[in-house]
Parts: sequence; structure tokens; C-alpha cells
Amino acid sequence: MELFLITFVLMLIVIMIMAVGYIFQRKKIKGSCGGISDLGLEKVCDCDEPCDKRKELMRKLEEQRKEEAKLNGTAIDVRLIEEE
Repeated sequence: MELFLITFVLMLIVIMIMAVGYIFQRKKIKGSCGGISDLGLEKVCDCDEPCDKRKELMRKLEEQRKEEAKLNGTAIDVRLIEEE
């Protein structure tokens, strides 16, 4: 029982130290969960076809580009963006 209490207290101390560090530094969590987008990578997997969420994002971006081209009064060359 003593070993459990010692381990529990040590884990609480570690969690408190991490919380204090976050409060003062306000840094994002890095690593496999939060660092991929910071590296400039758009996707992690090697899928042949993007997922539905990605397709929807691509469609919205294309619509936004078309609207911006209309506002600027320039011609737009519509091309499908293909994921590698």
C-alpha cells in the first residue's frame, strides 16, 4: 500500500509541474499528436484517395479561390488538386 501511495503522490507532482509549465509558457503540445501541422505536412498517411473531410476542405478552398478571382476581376484556371 505504501508503494501505491508513493507512486500516486509522485504522479500528482509530475502532473502539477507539467500544469505549471503550461500555464507560464503557453506552448502547444508537441510530438505525434500536435506537431505534424507545425512541420508543414498536409497529411500523414499514404492514402491514394483523401478522406471525406479532406475532400470537403479542398472543395471549400477551391470555391474560395474562385470567389477571390471574381472579386479581383481576373480569369481563373480551374484545376483539380490531386493528392499524391
